[in-house]
Amino acid sequence: MARAILRHGPQKLSLAIDKATLQEAHWFRKKIVRGITRQNPGGQRFKPLAKSTILTRRASGGKGTKALIRTGELRNSIVVVKKSGGVFVGVPRAARSKNGRSLVSVAEIHEFGSRANVIKMTDKMRKFLGATLGKKVLGSGGGTGIVIVTIPPRPFLR
Repeated sequence: MARAILRHGPQKLSLAIDKATLQEAHWFRKKIVRGITRQNPGGQRFKPLAKSTILTRRASGGKGTKALIRTGELRNSIVVVKKSGGVFVGVPRAARSKNGRSLVSVAEIHEFGSRANVIKMTDKMRKFLGATLGKKVLGSGGGTGIVIVTIPPRPFLR
């Protein structure tokens, strides 16, 4: 097969390389998507979601207990794009969620994890968390109190 391609000159070779590269890229995309779906990309299990995350997900109308698949938008945003000189497999910078959030930012947070984020709690948040977690959430009225959120790394592209 290689001799037949080479007999037709460099243009035929270039087309064959492009075709093979695209096939590999689509195979890789399939593996990434499957890894997220099965929660073990590259054979490394994701750290399970915190119990509080699952409870707040359910309380806000969400379903499921899998990491990175709250809506499926992140997983569905992984694409193969042919570029001059190669192929891109991943989440494009232009990808946006239904609410307009950058999906490449979401991917980055989950790929590498986040530092502790301190969020000032409002009365509305306190009531929601109290109802969701089934306990009194500390802090007095007027929006005092904080919530500290840390997202562990869940690499799905590396």
